[in-house]
Amino acid sequence: MEPVHSNSSISALKLRGLDRLNSNSKAVAPGSRNGLVKLSLRAAMSPSGDSPAKVVTGDAGYVLEDVPHLSDYIPDLPTYSNPLQDNPAYSVVKQYFVDDDDTVQQKIVVHKDSPRGVHFRRAGPRQRVYFEPDDVRACIVTCGGLCPGVNTVIREIVCGLYHMYGVSRVLGIEGGYKGFYSRNTIPLTPKVVNDIHKRGGTILGTSRGGHDTTKIVNCIQDRGINQVYIIGGDGTQKGASVIYEEIRRRGLKVAVAGIPKTIDNDIPVIDKSFGFDTAVEEAQRAINAAHVEADSFENCIGFVKLMGRYSGFIAMYATLASRDADCCLIPESPFYLEGPGGLFEFVEKRLKDNGHMVIVMAEGAGQELLSESLRSTDQQDASGNKLLPDVGFWLSQKIKDHFSSQKKMKINLKYIDPTYMIRAVPSNASDNVYCTLLAQSAVHGAMAGYTGFTVGSVNGRNAYIPFYRIIERQNKVVITDRMWARLLSSTNQPSFLRGKYIVDHDNEEEEKPQTQQQLENSCSDDNKLVKKAETSTT
Repeated sequence: MEPVHSNSSISALKLRGLDRLNSNSKAVAPGSRNGLVKLSLRAAMSPSGDSPAKVVTGDAGYVLEDVPHLSDYIPDLPTYSNPLQDNPAYSVVKQYFVDDDDTVQQKIVVHKDSPRGVHFRRAGPRQRVYFEPDDVRACIVTCGGLCPGVNTVIREIVCGLYHMYGVSRVLGIEGGYKGFYSRNTIPLTPKVVNDIHKRGGTILGTSRGGHDTTKIVNCIQDRGINQVYIIGGDGTQKGASVIYEEIRRRGLKVAVAGIPKTIDNDIPVIDKSFGFDTAVEEAQRAINAAHVEADSFENCIGFVKLMGRYSGFIAMYATLASRDADCCLIPESPFYLEGPGGLFEFVEKRLKDNGHMVIVMAEGAGQELLSESLRSTDQQDASGNKLLPDVGFWLSQKIKDHFSSQKKMKINLKYIDPTYMIRAVPSNASDNVYCTLLAQSAVHGAMAGYTGFTVGSVNGRNAYIPFYRIIERQNKVVITDRMWARLLSSTNQPSFLRGKYIVDHDNEEEEKPQTQQQLENSCSDDNKLVKKAETSTT
């Protein structure tokens, strides 16, 4: 199996099924080289479909979660010299190609006796490629919501294929997944995409849903497409995984590469998703504006609602960056409104002390406070995401009502929702560079014959990650981590948590905190505020 064989040190491997990786297990084999065991094959079902997962194990708890390769299901594929070795731009590079042995470790903070742990295949150009440039017919599709940097990724895939590998036939699929079978395509050349990175949105258009695996793969096959680049979030990557499985089932020589896109930064394994830095920067502007408003009026609250359906990374990082926020509310940290230690008490105290305050709230925070009739329990958008009511506007009204009913203090409240302004901006300098690295890594991987993978940065190194690792769960803020402690120290807000409500975030299967269930059980009607659990403070 060429993609997991190495020409140098990885000459003896063990391929075993992915039940659930135990990185503490030690693979031992007499006579193995460099601590790696002899090659053996055992079928295992990948969580993404019916193809076997590729897991390489070695001594000292070394585990490589490898990505599929075209040669896994198409035997005797010819290989070709990589055109990069003749590319003048790379003439100054000491080492053109990534070594077959190179892997990227998922966790880099270890103890001296820790197992080596899980690794991923390092991204980059290989010495041999599995496509002749003249035979490549690539396509690019963008799906899901908007995010800064999408156009940059499109541009760099096109330019990377053209300038690095001499590929001139690249198609843009219009309108998301449904564009494969219901829309026209756009020929993409370096000239067409030259300045699109300066614009927000996506030149290809996007949509949610519309995934019909059979129709999509039929279109790929009919058009003679042999490289598919899919840009989108976790739902889109799930769709890409299904497309890969169908392509594999048909035995087609088609490489499927994903570039993860989520403004919420809720994709696991990778360091961050592209567009996140830009989103934090723009969110900080909104917080600064809220602070100016709040500081200019007596007893004024600047209230900013930011993106973050299930993960509060944007709210947390924007709050830390601005240093102007007095309170940050995120989905991972339950809070309550009334009673000792509640939000209302904290707001009143901060207004008495400073005369103003700024509240930052992620859109998914406090959903458990809404009464059942306000929550869209079973409603979903076309991508399968649960539709959430505007809890930010709801909470701002509750704060107004509370102080109005108490008649202790007259307040002003300025509500700011910059969501769509943030999504629509072009990416900043940092994200533009990151998008370039992701796009070029995806191109290198597809040309080298890898397929069924997502590319992302792991501990600062780009790597190829199997689809199932990207879609198995969501990345969330760990409220027992030091980063959340830094935020609490910055805002001086209470944690709003009782000790028994702190959940173990190391558990992969995240369970709903007890407080949320208690809150749901105490809901009464649309206009009555949910009381926080019991009145006891235990």
